[in-house]
Amino acid sequence: MPTASRPGAVLFACTMNSVRSPMAEGLARLLFGPSLKVASAGVRALDMDGFALCVMAEAGMDMMRHVARTFDEVDLAQYELIVTLSPEAHHCMLELTRDLDIPVEYWATEDVTHIDAARDQKLEAYRSVRDALMQRIKDRFGWRPMGEA
Repeated sequence: MPTASRPGAVLFACTMNSVRSPMAEGLARLLFGPSLKVASAGVRALDMDGFALCVMAEAGMDMMRHVARTFDEVDLAQYELIVTLSPEAHHCMLELTRDLDIPVEYWATEDVTHIDAARDQKLEAYRSVRDALMQRIKDRFGWRPMGEA
């Protein structure tokens, strides 16, 4: 999608609003600042995951103040696009938006919270999700480095 047709407001949605959707929200804020209104929510709400906090801090984002929200706490009509990052969130959003004129895109994103591995391996898995989301956000919303036409 070209930059000129970038939506002005995007909601990222996942299952718990503790890893994938807040990561996407933080990365979009980092890339686009106030030119793109972003938020995140989940089917359910859990506190921000410690590994997610760590890998986001590595990318320059302090997510300590993130407050997890559920879909019930969000006015969906405020958004021009909803990006779902988990199958459960996608199915819920399709149901919630069936009477609204809001496109819903599904970006399959691995749930790394269930990885049973050493700390370093878990961090690598979280970094992989962060980096994949960063690239997808750049590609989808037309991010260009400063000074590049």
